[in-house]
Amino acid sequence: MALPSFVPDQWHYLLALVACLAVTLPLEVAGARVYRRPRRLAVALAPASLFLVWDVVAIAAGVWEISGVYTLGVLVAPGLPVEEVLFFVTIPLCALLTFETVRRIRVGERT
Repeated sequence: MALPSFVPDQWHYLLALVACLAVTLPLEVAGARVYRRPRRLAVALAPASLFLVWDVVAIAAGVWEISGVYTLGVLVAPGLPVEEVLFFVTIPLCALLTFETVRRIRVGERT
């Protein structure tokens, strides 16, 4: 017997990313200052473009695929859902927010 689902499966990937942002967003208010330095943020997120290219090539080559069961079905490239693109922005952003907060706690307010 399957348990009832309150959220349709296709929303799971996106909601996991939203949850990551919701958990780490208060760190910006607490002083991480990640969003206040857009150039530095862009440099930190730039490697994501390499992983996106890697994803597109691997999907096109049939090395892997991303299940449409857990995505909304909006594709940015053949086989590449928008959630995957958001993943490569959201996860490094959350990591950077966490890193900057820990760094500020450990070494003080110097930048």
